[in-house]
Amino acid sequence: MNPYGFVIGPACAGDAAAVSAPSRSDHAAAPRRSDSGQRHYPESAADRVHLIQMLYAAGLSSRTIAELLPYVEAKVSTPASRARLAAERDRIDARIAALTRTRDRLDTVIQISGSPGSGCTWVEEHDVAAEAGRSATP
Repeated sequence: MNPYGFVIGPACAGDAAAVSAPSRSDHAAAPRRSDSGQRHYPESAADRVHLIQMLYAAGLSSRTIAELLPYVEAKVSTPASRARLAAERDRIDARIAALTRTRDRLDTVIQISGSPGSGCTWVEEHDVAAEAGRSATP
């Protein structure tokens, strides 16, 4: 058994069938506990936490992360893990493209509305403050 909780068969060099992924509890490193019950993690846990946070921020579900993380950490590549990683990358690329289109539309709105000649009612900052003060008084 390697430190990542994988079971690796003797013919692992290039043989994807010789690798099996562990369950969540198999690859979760148990922290050391102090006398007061505080958990103490090894320094290496920081990298793992950072990776998990990045994957969450990218929109991966906890189930997907739990399925992929052991393969990523152990640097084990199977056709299924490569396909899953590629699918997640494609999903992220689509999300980036959608966010980019949204940003570009906002840039256009900002540019158009950013000048008095835009057709928008142009309000100076001090006018906004005065309006807010007037609506607050009875």
